[in-house]
Amino acid sequence: MEDTKALNFGLIGRNIEYSFSRAFFKEKFEHLNLPHHYQNFDLQSLDELKKVWETKNLKGCNVTIPYKQEIITHLDFLSPEAAEIGAVNCIHIKNNKRVGYNTDAYGFSNSFKPLLRTEDRNAMVLGANGGAAKAVIYALESMKIKVTKIGRQSNNEIDYTYDELGKELIEDYEIIINCTPLGTHPNVDQKPNFPYHHLNSKHYLFDLVYRPEKTAFLKEGEARGSRICNGSMMLKWQAEKSWEIWNYL
Repeated sequence: MEDTKALNFGLIGRNIEYSFSRAFFKEKFEHLNLPHHYQNFDLQSLDELKKVWETKNLKGCNVTIPYKQEIITHLDFLSPEAAEIGAVNCIHIKNNKRVGYNTDAYGFSNSFKPLLRTEDRNAMVLGANGGAAKAVIYALESMKIKVTKIGRQSNNEIDYTYDELGKELIEDYEIIINCTPLGTHPNVDQKPNFPYHHLNSKHYLFDLVYRPEKTAFLKEGEARGSRICNGSMMLKWQAEKSWEIWNYL
């Protein structure tokens, strides 16, 4: 930081009392002996953004569901990566300008790679219309992994609906990624409408949900011998990248 005065940071989203970010940064500020504050900006719509921007000494924000795409029109600039992805989860406020970044792609890549095998070249992304999914797709394509987009309803951005998924199709994919919020605490029994009985030990299931640690989606894969990973490390990586942006850009 350019100085050590108390600065404000926060998370913009809806129904975010459960969120990881506030506790993460509170602990980080205490560890670094910094007087900063991180709060939740729980907004029912972005019509309420004015009260966020009026926060004294506001240095940066994270953005979560459901505003990662909608927030873009409220910013002054976008980083090249955020513009290409089409979603923002980190905002840096400098010289009274609000600049949007995407650290989800960075967070996903770093958490996803440890269980990735060389033969894992094809990925299904469930819930492909969301802002987090856009970052995941960008990261996968950067790794030269073929992406197929799955959603509940047919549209120009979706390759298949859940109802179209069968054994032969699923056998062509090694990677299945849940980018929906289904299974998030307290609704821990929810999961995407996916034909799990076609999974086996060649599959790698990654769930962006991090609470609970093992979602219903991941349990289905684990029961069939699939590799599994939740979104907790992705969150930590993206948060650290946000901190880097707020400090050094």
